[in-house]
Amino acid sequence: MGALKPGLLSNTKTDPSVTRDLRHRRLLTVTGVTGIAYTLSWIAGLAVAAPSPRLTASGASITAALAGHQAAVVAQFALTEGLPAVGLAVISIALARAARRSGAAGHARIIVIAGLAAALISLVQFVLGTALAAAASPAAAHLLYESVNRLDGVKMLALAVLGLAGATSGVLPRWLRYAGITLAIAITCSAVAYLLLLPGLASLAYVSGPLLLLFVTGTGVVLG
Repeated sequence: MGALKPGLLSNTKTDPSVTRDLRHRRLLTVTGVTGIAYTLSWIAGLAVAAPSPRLTASGASITAALAGHQAAVVAQFALTEGLPAVGLAVISIALARAARRSGAAGHARIIVIAGLAAALISLVQFVLGTALAAAASPAAAHLLYESVNRLDGVKMLALAVLGLAGATSGVLPRWLRYAGITLAIAITCSAVAYLLLLPGLASLAYVSGPLLLLFVTGTGVVLG
């Protein structure tokens, strides 16, 4: 048998330009764009100069803090709850389909239920947040604000299930599996703080928040 020609040998190696092109295409897929948009929307929302009363603030304190900031409050809820809800739904459905194709049908069901539940709660929070911005009565403001925060706790538990199910589905790379497991642990702790309205533990969101952005955006890009 004749020896392989040098040119043929070079074709068996991965071309760096091809690798870069594949990465760029992955970023430009629907899930890739959605994942990136999810993080950008959250960053933009947190950059909005909207007041943030304590979890246990009174109705009078809430209305006083929100007075004159209605537009900022609505914008923040739209960017951190409304738009991200769409992203969560898209990424969750895509992840569930990938899990089902790999034979992990049980994981797929858990992923889609947990992901869509979190997305629905996020949409409800956006609606309640919009109503909160327009609330003039301290009693109504207190009820709405408490509802939004307690729903945050429920949503976090759903996201913990999503992260754990995604991590154990077998369709994500190792670094995202670790991120999903860590997210599940951290965001469960945050959920307790918001469900029970414990201001001292609310700072745990500074840990679980970035992990959530990493997991959702990373999953969107990888699934692309």
